[in-house]
Amino acid sequence: MRQEESIGLIYREVQRFRQVWIWVIVFSIVGLMWYATVSQLLLDCPFGSTPMPDILLIFFWLIFGIGLPALFFFGQLITEVRDDGIYICFFPFHWSFRRIAFAEVKQYKVQTYRPIIEYGGWGIRYGRKGKAYNVSGNRGVQIELSNGKRLLIGSRRAEELWRAIQVKYGQEEQGNAKSE
Repeated sequence: MRQEESIGLIYREVQRFRQVWIWVIVFSIVGLMWYATVSQLLLDCPFGSTPMPDILLIFFWLIFGIGLPALFFFGQLITEVRDDGIYICFFPFHWSFRRIAFAEVKQYKVQTYRPIIEYGGWGIRYGRKGKAYNVSGNRGVQIELSNGKRLLIGSRRAEELWRAIQVKYGQEEQGNAKSE
C-alpha cells in the first residue's frame, strides 16, 4: 500500500479464497488439464477417443492448468474504510480501489445473506438484491446508495466493518444506519 493510500485509514480487511472445497474443485480441473497435456504432448498418447488438436490443448492448459489456479491463489478482496469513503479492490479484476463516498451512502446494515441463491455465488456478482463483492461466508454489510442501487460487501468481520463505517458516516448522518 502506498503511503498516500494509508492516510485516514480506519479499517482494512483482506480476504482470499481459502475454502478447501473450492481448492478441491480447482485442483481437480487443474489435474485433469495437466494429465491431458502431458499425456498427449509429451507421452504421445492422445487424450480421449477424439483428442483435440495440440494447439487447442495448449490453449486450454494455459487457461485452466495455469490461469485458473493463479486466479484463485492471487485473488483477493480488499475492503478499506477511510476518512473520505469506503474503498473496494477485488484483485486481479480491479487494479485500483473503487471508492464509495460517504455522501453517496443512504443506508447501511450488517446482513446475513445466501450467496448462491441471492447472488449466484462468490466473486463480483450481480443478483436480484444488487451487486455483491464477496469471497467467502454469508455475512457482510449491505449498502444502499442515494441513487437506489444496492451493494453488498462480504466480510469475515461484518460488525467491525459496520462500526468503521459508522465512525465516519455516523459523524455526518446520524440515524441512517442500523445493525441487525
